[in-house]
Amino acid sequence: MTSVKATDLPGTQPSTRSGGHLPPLSRLGAYLLILVGAVLTIAPFYFMFVFATHTRTEIFQLPPPTWFGNNLDENYRSLMERMPFWRNLWNSLYLAVLTTATTLFFCTLAGYAFAMYSFKGRETLFGLLLATLLIPSTLNIVPFALIMQALGWIDQPRALWVPGMASAFGIFLMRQYIGSSIPRELVEAARIDGATEFGIFRKVIVPLTGPAMATLGLVTFVQSWNGFLGPLIIFRSSETYTAPLALRTLQGIANTDWGALMCGVALTVVPLLILFALASRQLIEGLTAGSTKG
Repeated sequence: MTSVKATDLPGTQPSTRSGGHLPPLSRLGAYLLILVGAVLTIAPFYFMFVFATHTRTEIFQLPPPTWFGNNLDENYRSLMERMPFWRNLWNSLYLAVLTTATTLFFCTLAGYAFAMYSFKGRETLFGLLLATLLIPSTLNIVPFALIMQALGWIDQPRALWVPGMASAFGIFLMRQYIGSSIPRELVEAARIDGATEFGIFRKVIVPLTGPAMATLGLVTFVQSWNGFLGPLIIFRSSETYTAPLALRTLQGIANTDWGALMCGVALTVVPLLILFALASRQLIEGLTAGSTKG
C-alpha cells in the first residue's frame, strides 16, 4: 500500500491564493495583525514567569516589573511551606494520564464502530450522543456529586477519570476522522486476510489515526490538567488536591502571597508547554486533514 497525503484527498488541494500574491500593504497589515495576536497570546505567560521572581510589593507597583527579579528562591520556599505542591502536581499528572489513556482507547474504539460498522439505530444513537454536547456541564454537578457519594468515591481519583473515560466530543472527532480518511476497502482486505475485528482495530485503525489521537489526547490532557470544578466537588483533603485546586487555597480575602502563587502557577504550566511543543505538529495535522498510510 502506498501512502496518501492529505493534499491528495478531495477538497484538500492547496489554495492558489497564497500570502505571496497579496499586495504589499495588505501583506504588511496581515503581518502586523499576526504580530499583535502573538504578543497578546504570549504576554500573559511572560508576565506570569516574571512575577514569579518578584515580591508582592514589586508585582503591584506602577509600572509593573517587566524583567525577572531576585525573589524566586523566597517565593519557591513560601510555596513549599504552604502546600504539598509536588504531591498535588503528581495528583494532577496521575489523573490527566489515566483520563487521556482511557479516553483515547474508548473514543477511538467507538469512533471506529460508528464509522465502519452498519447496525440498526446507528444514526439515531450517534445523534443522541451529539445531543449530549448541548447540555451545559454545570447541570450535571448535583447528580454527579450524589452518584459519587453513593458509590463511596468521594476523595478518590477514580471519581474523575472513570466517568471521563469516553466523551461525546472524542467519539465525534474519531468517527469523522476514521470515516473520512480510512477507506472501507482496507478493513475488508484485512478481514479477507483473516484478521480479527479487534486485530483490525489494533493493527490497522490505530496506526492510521495518529494525528487525530494526538489532537484528542492533547485536548483531553489539558482539560484534565486544568480541571477545577470536578476536583473541587470530589476531593476533601489537601493531600488529594490537584495542582489548580491546591493553588486556589493560596488566595485569601485579605492576604495573598502573589509571588508564591505565581511561582506555583508557572511550575504547573511548564509541563503543558513541553507537551504542546512535542505534539504541536500532530495537533495541526489532526485539525486540518486526515491521512492514510500503508
